Amino acid sequence: MVRTSMNICMDLHVRKRAQQFFSDLGMDTTTAVNLFLHQVIRHNGLPFELKLETSNAPTLVAMAEGERLLEDPNTRRFSSVEELFKDLDS
Repeated sequence: MVRTSMNICMDLHVRKRAQQFFSDLGMDTTTAVNLFLHQVIRHNGLPFELKLETSNAPTLVAMAEGERLLEDPNTRRFSSVEELFKDLDS
């Protein structure tokens, strides 16, 4: 087997946390990356599911309320923060 090297850039904090995790498992980062790459080949894709984060229920309720307020013609609107504060003070 012919060996080669690969350089990657990453956040220093991520690197240190990952190295500690791999060390706790008894392996170094090179072994972990090779394990990952072998799994990519074996699965013919990423060996884990990728999903976009979805909002939790309270956030979805708040977003729906915000949409409702935007559509409500009775919702007070302000053209500046100063205008809002003046209204709050009165």
